[in-house]
Amino acid sequence: MQYGFVLPGGDARQVAEAAREAEAAGWDGFFIADCVWGVDPWVSLTAAAMLTERIRLGTMLTPVSRRRPWTLASQTATLDNLSRGRVILAVGLGAIDTGFAEFGEETDRKTRAELMDEGLAIIAGLWRGQPFTFDGRHYHVRETAFYPPDPPVQQPRIPIWVVGAWPRPKSMDRVARWDGLLPDKVNAAGQREECTPDDLRAMGAYLAERRPADAAPLDIVMEGETPGDDAAAANEIVQRWRDAGATWWLESRWGDGRGEEAWQRLRQGPPKER
Repeated sequence: MQYGFVLPGGDARQVAEAAREAEAAGWDGFFIADCVWGVDPWVSLTAAAMLTERIRLGTMLTPVSRRRPWTLASQTATLDNLSRGRVILAVGLGAIDTGFAEFGEETDRKTRAELMDEGLAIIAGLWRGQPFTFDGRHYHVRETAFYPPDPPVQQPRIPIWVVGAWPRPKSMDRVARWDGLLPDKVNAAGQREECTPDDLRAMGAYLAERRPADAAPLDIVMEGETPGDDAAAANEIVQRWRDAGATWWLESRWGDGRGEEAWQRLRQGPPKER
């Protein structure tokens, strides 16, 4: 299992310093929010890349519907080259109560899903290089020879982690086409519920049946909190998810607005097996 840390806030300089400390503390990945209005995540992660050598870098997470796919493809490929292949792109529909309506972003769930599917197809296609064309409902792309950038270092592509709403088939089938599962559980009324290890096992089995036989192993990513001063208790929390098939644990403290507890937990290092 690999271990990532999600920093709940901070400017670009603080993000870079936190990434450096996270790498020194033994974390495998470092992630930050991608807000409608706020500190730019790709500028911040670029600063982080310059102060680190090993740790993976990404957002948690990017709503593709409010990003121009070609811009997001450019940003991620540029950062992947700068960091020598350390980018992870985590995507989802996003939480619309974070400013979508206030800034005129699309709020309809079905439309956002369509924009994400088309956007991901364009991003992956542009990463592969030219010639590339695309004709969808929302986007149309024509082949261009105008200063095409270098492809990402990571091949066949930068890993794409996708939110999967269990047990919705369309959402889970989307995950099966990409590289990682960010599990979410919803009931028949569309309300979020707590995901259990048994749910995660069921998700993993569902995806295993639908992924191509030659596909790379799927990352299964769980978020949560562990105590940094009690290794046994931390490992017990993570072990439940490890046994259920999780391959990544993300230490997340979204409620820590000023980040003081988050910084302390970051420095304590990941809850690895003892």
